[in-house]
Amino acid sequence: MASALIPRREALRRLGVAALAPMALPPGLATALAAGAVSQSPITPLDARLLADLERSATTFFLEAAHPATGLVLDRRRADGRAEARTAASIAATGFGLSVLCLARERGYLSRSRSRERVARTLRWLRHHQPHEHGFYFHFLHWGTGERIWECELSSVDSALLLCGVLHARACFPADLEIQTLATELYERVDWPWFLNGRETLSMGWRPGAGFLKSHWDHYSELMLIYLLGLGSPTHPLPSGSWRAWSRPERTLEGERFIWSPAPLFAHQFSHAWFDFRGRSDSGVDWFGNSVAATRAHLKWSLRNRDRFPRWSEDFWGVTASDSRQGYVSWGGPPESGPIDGTLVPCAAAGSLPFLPRECLRTLHHQRRAGGEQAVWTRYGFVDAWNPQTGWVNPDVVGIDVGISALMAANLRDGFVWRTFQHDPAAQRGFERAGVGRA
Repeated sequence: MASALIPRREALRRLGVAALAPMALPPGLATALAAGAVSQSPITPLDARLLADLERSATTFFLEAAHPATGLVLDRRRADGRAEARTAASIAATGFGLSVLCLARERGYLSRSRSRERVARTLRWLRHHQPHEHGFYFHFLHWGTGERIWECELSSVDSALLLCGVLHARACFPADLEIQTLATELYERVDWPWFLNGRETLSMGWRPGAGFLKSHWDHYSELMLIYLLGLGSPTHPLPSGSWRAWSRPERTLEGERFIWSPAPLFAHQFSHAWFDFRGRSDSGVDWFGNSVAATRAHLKWSLRNRDRFPRWSEDFWGVTASDSRQGYVSWGGPPESGPIDGTLVPCAAAGSLPFLPRECLRTLHHQRRAGGEQAVWTRYGFVDAWNPQTGWVNPDVVGIDVGISALMAANLRDGFVWRTFQHDPAAQRGFERAGVGRA
């Protein structure tokens, strides 16, 4: 960290974050993880420290990237934490941020009172001030005013990611009347059938003056969290048939058979950040196992490309939608898509931690050490992307990528997000109405 910045411990003290003392392995952690069927491999103290560091660095990001009045979280920020003039917030990053605040409270990275006030402040803004249409939100907003920017769409998936954070906060503060009331009002005002626009599947977006986008959530992807939230609504639920209305194409890629998405690896991760699919069957489909197979296929695809990118190996792998030297791109495989150039994206492995723990931990340890702490690992954890072939290191972090890394690290450690979110009535109704039951 540059000397001009506030020393890390002092900055965290001012924000109310517990000092980052070295973390010891919690008693019984490996046993608890094995019992929860997350991983049958022991989690070493070094692994536990890395997982905790992912959580703590994310806490720092979501504190420093949130507007002090609105709680809206910047879409991206400089990885070194230096002051900057960006004002574009992401409604999806705000949802991840609410869950990270709950995680920080649970772990003691943030005081209980400070976490509660941050969560309540964000919910107050969303309930009383943030413009919306039928309970849905625009993708990108000015972080201080909440105004729509860049003529972006009203986004069904990004609104759903926000609502996952809202409902997680409701589950984590069961005795707090204000948080319970605000979260419930935010969720129950969402008119899910409106976004169907007369179809069986949800539209991806809506624009003022132009109406609904032609693209629909009709093909397996991160869409599961949208439909489960819509099905779980007590006020404006989706029809039960909407869960069966989207396609589930099976493909064999890199020797792995799984239900496939044309989107990068994050499509197999985001729904699993909150919804615990372990031990559940959806008419014979094991969605957790499906993401395991998809992650394994991605690892095999990465290894098969070692001739093109000699630095790729079991130690260095993982590509998903991210920044690149040419800007933000949607890339990955298999099958290969996008202008693959050897760039690695740490959240590809971090977001799959519960699926392939040993393989993901291995590459994350190596990536953290690869370029030195100041290069690939920074104030907010991993940079969004870096290229071991060329030496390029992205100067930014992206909010949703920081978020998925922290939540999946928490789920691998002790299932925190899963075991708290599953108590919310919306999650329970969503699974029940979708017919996703215990195997």
